Amino acid sequence: MAPAQRCPLCRQTFFCGRGHVYSRKHRRQLQAALDRLLPQVEAARKAVRSAQVERYVPEHERRCWCLCCGCEVRTHLSHGSLTVLHGGLLEHLASPEHKKATNRFWWENKAEFQMKEKFLISPQEYAQFKKSMVKGLDSYEEKEDEVIKEMAAHIREVEHSRQEVVRSILEVGFPWRSQSISGSARPRRGLFGTWKLERDNQDLICQPGSCFVF
Repeated sequence: MAPAQRCPLCRQTFFCGRGHVYSRKHRRQLQAALDRLLPQVEAARKAVRSAQVERYVPEHERRCWCLCCGCEVRTHLSHGSLTVLHGGLLEHLASPEHKKATNRFWWENKAEFQMKEKFLISPQEYAQFKKSMVKGLDSYEEKEDEVIKEMAAHIREVEHSRQEVVRSILEVGFPWRSQSISGSARPRRGLFGTWKLERDNQDLICQPGSCFVF
């Protein structure tokens, strides 16, 4: 009897030696696993010619499972406040370690040879991606500069509108206040003047030798 072996794809132990990889169940599990990984690889491959740079958010820490290497790989490449989408996966797919693991995985599982290239990134493709990444960073900085200019223009516009409102309130409100103050003061000056005039008249009438009897 062949020694027991563990198949990570089928998640079971078998005793039929290398014959297991030709079984219908193993072929079905292998194809399903490759189909899960392929869309992520294809999305990353599109970024080779047009790298996309975004502001970092916690969602960019997402990872994917590399079937060939049997490990988790970061999907995006983040540094500081910026993230290059799919940069992490492309970096992994272009590494010599991944190529070596992919060759071993294909041989052990007898996968279709034509599909293997879909899960690899050549050095030339990765070099192209790095050039595209530089352009993406430049484009991102230009967009950020435009956003900053628009924000500054908006702030200036808001400040100008606020000053106009304050100016209009002062122009309308200050004369009214002056008028109300002056208007309230006039009666007091008038009463004082009337009282003073009556006082002078009384003093004049009551002076010795000049008093009049009414």
